[in-house]
Amino acid sequence: MVPPIVETPPPVEDRASPDGSGRRDAAAAATATAADAAAAAAGHGKHAYVQRMFSDIAPRYDLLNHVLSLNIDRAWRRRALRALAWDRVPGGHYLDLCAGTLDVGAMLVRQAGFTGRVIGADFAVPMLRYGKGKAPADRLTPVGADALALPLADGSMDGAIVAFGIRNVADLDAGLREVRRVLTRGARFVILEFSTPPSRLVRLGYHAYFHHVLPAVGRLVSGHGSAYTYLPMSVAHFPTEQVLADRLTAAGFRDVTWQRVSFGVAAIHVGVVP
Repeated sequence: MVPPIVETPPPVEDRASPDGSGRRDAAAAATATAADAAAAAAGHGKHAYVQRMFSDIAPRYDLLNHVLSLNIDRAWRRRALRALAWDRVPGGHYLDLCAGTLDVGAMLVRQAGFTGRVIGADFAVPMLRYGKGKAPADRLTPVGADALALPLADGSMDGAIVAFGIRNVADLDAGLREVRRVLTRGARFVILEFSTPPSRLVRLGYHAYFHHVLPAVGRLVSGHGSAYTYLPMSVAHFPTEQVLADRLTAAGFRDVTWQRVSFGVAAIHVGVVP
């Protein structure tokens, strides 16, 4: 059984203007430094930095995601959903972890034949707010929750997916174990995440884009001083594909597989609960 779900994410503290209007302090976001991003990517103060950073860039997140990936991210998400094999339990309960603006959850709800319910969990509540309306509320429920302490019962989910969010979890191994806890036997956990291309030629172009073009455009459009500097740094600190597979196994998943997509720019991992 799934426990009662918070239909409206709990409020978070917004950095408001002195007049109480609730407008975000854009100047504070703009002054976030590359040093802040580097420290967070390396794991120092990551939890607080990531929560505040994603809250700050929420208004422009969807636009930047699609523009900066040249819309390839949509195809990656569709491929990850196929790996979830939701048609095994089409009427089940599924977890969209680190859900952001609920793109993946909404995409799952729209799949022909899917009759279940999706819980979109994220601790950056403003991101969830910007995703409201992408799918009916009785099918896709946003929940303000930390990936390390999900408000879900043991074995209550029939599957889980996380797209470009697992590298932002402050304690990766604890996060993997927490997902394992809420999944039922036979459930699949799918991770879609950026990786480093194995080809030297592709890697050169990838690094040039990731470390120069993406931060400049991201900073200009989002107004955040370091969010899109953090992204390539966090990928550089993230485990390689095989190491992540090994850590999934250590967390209790079995039959762990992975595959590269788009020349290794991203990778899809799948683990099954025995």
